[in-house]
Amino acid sequence: MNHAAPVEICYENMRFLITSNPNSATMQKFTEELKTYGVKTLVRVCEATYDKVIVEQLGIRVLDLPYDDGAPPPNEVVYNWLELLKSRFQEEPGSCVAVHCVSGLGRKRRGAFNTKQLLFLENYEPKTSARTKSRFRESKVHCCVQ
Repeated sequence: MNHAAPVEICYENMRFLITSNPNSATMQKFTEELKTYGVKTLVRVCEATYDKVIVEQLGIRVLDLPYDDGAPPPNEVVYNWLELLKSRFQEEPGSCVAVHCVSGLGRKRRGAFNTKQLLFLENYEPKTSARTKSRFRESKVHCCVQ
């Protein structure tokens, strides 16, 4: 079975690794890639398809933020994602957060985003108070979504 190479995205002091969803045949390669990129946190945005203990034994935190495939993320998932980024990159600027869904790297192809997801991105407005915004702006962490 082919295993697509992960894609690293860097923005200011943040690093993200977009990976394929591992399976039993690709789990060894998957964990090696996580170590190679220095991943500290892995976010699964799909239902669990493997035992997270395998990843956690490497000292990597696994966070489950599942939502329906093809749908925009619900507010709770967006909030938890932004909170994760704030804390992770304040604690360790330049660290790496890995993310995968069921379809994984297939999302890189042209036309992979559907209309619902594009509308969500076009209409997204941060749901933070002025106090939170100013505190976040004063920090050395800048989120690419806000």
